[in-house]
Amino acid sequence: MLYRPLGKTGLTVSEIGFGCASWWGQRAFDEGQAVALVHAALDRGVTFLDTGASYSGGAAEPRLGRALRGRDLDGLVIATKAGTAHDGRRIVRDMSPAAIEASVLRSLANLGLERLPLLQLHGPAVADLTDDLLAALEGLKARGLVQALGVNSFDPAVIDHVAGLPQFDVVMVDYNVLRPERGPLIARAAAAGKGVLAGMPLAMGHTGGQVLKLRAPRDLWYALRALKNHRAEVLAGRRFGFLHRQPDISGAQAALAYVLANPDVACAVTGTTRMAHLLDNLEASGRGLPPALAAAIARAQSAAT
Repeated sequence: MLYRPLGKTGLTVSEIGFGCASWWGQRAFDEGQAVALVHAALDRGVTFLDTGASYSGGAAEPRLGRALRGRDLDGLVIATKAGTAHDGRRIVRDMSPAAIEASVLRSLANLGLERLPLLQLHGPAVADLTDDLLAALEGLKARGLVQALGVNSFDPAVIDHVAGLPQFDVVMVDYNVLRPERGPLIARAAAAGKGVLAGMPLAMGHTGGQVLKLRAPRDLWYALRALKNHRAEVLAGRRFGFLHRQPDISGAQAALAYVLANPDVACAVTGTTRMAHLLDNLEASGRGLPPALAAAIARAQSAAT
């Protein structure tokens, strides 16, 4: 596993991060299998783990905390998100200073930590980033509850705004073969000194219709979510089916190599509920994208415009 600096935070992260969300955190997914995936990732050099207060119906954070019990946490960058929560029925959004502080305290308890290496606001609007909220975030840092601050948003206007705010150290954007237009946005954030995390680096399995391949009951959950919320991406991903027909590199490795070819990306964060998929993803670290394959990706991207 190779490692990269996370902007100016002083933190170093593995090129591949493990996302603790979605089906991984659902109670319907066996906890033993979920914990085994985290341990396998850590044992193979993963140092960045990403979760959120609202993920998996609120169950992902506590599950990650249980998975980390008894593990050496030195050098790990455990990231969580605040501003959204699950009330038992649905996700609710609250970016008020009081809600963010309460979320941080719950996250520390859930994860078994005294300080969060990275706290990210989860999908804020520019209007949410008030002086009062920024002061509250600085206060969390000053109290030693949070080491670094970030924003997870797929809205370019928000990321550009955050790049100009000194309170934030990190941004997390959706960057993958279906989102080449994020390249200039990432460059601007990095030029402003922000560490950059790539979310959705595998395009949620939309390339080549991978997300629609049903092999187990949990695959139906992912497929229905894709068809409900990401139908356009599923259709666009059909142009990239060739990624999964390469002789010497898997489709996932090719997709991750594309993301990691951007030197401004510190870490590509991907989750899975299958050990074989995890091990395949981790093999992408340090793999260059073959020039012919990079050219084929560029042609497919151009065909979409």
